[in-house]
Amino acid sequence: MTHSLNAAVIGLGSMGWGAAISLLRAGVPTTGVDIASQVLQRFQAEGGRSASTPAEAAAEADVIFVFVVNADQTEQVLFGPNGAVANARAGTVFLLCVTMPPSASIALCDRLTASGMQPIDAPVSGGSVKALAGEMSIMASGDPKAFERAAPALEAITSKVFRLGNTPGMASQVKMINQLLAGVHIAATAEALTLGAKIGIDLQQLYDVICECAGSSWMFENRGAHIVAGDYTPHSAVDIFVKDLGIVASEAEEAGCRTPLTTASLALFHQASAAGFGREDDSAVAKVLAASANVSLPGVSTAEKS
Repeated sequence: MTHSLNAAVIGLGSMGWGAAISLLRAGVPTTGVDIASQVLQRFQAEGGRSASTPAEAAAEADVIFVFVVNADQTEQVLFGPNGAVANARAGTVFLLCVTMPPSASIALCDRLTASGMQPIDAPVSGGSVKALAGEMSIMASGDPKAFERAAPALEAITSKVFRLGNTPGMASQVKMINQLLAGVHIAATAEALTLGAKIGIDLQQLYDVICECAGSSWMFENRGAHIVAGDYTPHSAVDIFVKDLGIVASEAEEAGCRTPLTTASLALFHQASAAGFGREDDSAVAKVLAASANVSLPGVSTAEKS
């Protein structure tokens, strides 16, 4: 199946890559943008087009997905040198799929609107596996006309689009709460499995039992498997949650709401990043706890424990 719609994906990390491949699979002509040339070569091998700058990719795009790391990078790829907005046609739909402070999302969407574009505040969830399968969830808020224009592209990459209002901001607020829970659950998973290892429980058996019991969660089942296997390949890195829980803590403080579990979990992610695990899978927070408990986890070397 082919579409008259042309898409661009700026940022081909784990989530952006999955979105871009899902668009190609659905027959949507797609241009990828990334700072890593080898990633662009891989994307071309999959049948996609590549562009060296966001501006180049924007020239022919009807819908542009932004999958960079944070608000600062989003501003750069939109409005910086060789940014997409200056070269995009009026009415181009921009979906900001970045986890960022709601205030930043609102400000960027306002600038896009003032530039004649159609923005959607559209942070995503689901992880790299669901992204590659075209089964991400998107929390989205924006003008209904933008959703209508982007519908074929959204259908290609999602299993669920949560429509959260006609103006930007609400989607990023909901995503922030999701990240609060996700980060706390990862920290709790690391703590539970480290304690299990310390008192002598077989980790695979412990994991199998908890997955069938009330203490389980999606994060326990997903990240717990990484810890049990000793595989810290970065599907979502420690430093991502340093950023995301930092957003939660900052926004909560501004709102006058105590978030003690966020505070404790964020401290753990900071420790893991400082220990050199920032680019490893976010489940690597378990390494910090294991080191403090003088316990061995699968796949963790002596150097990492020291």
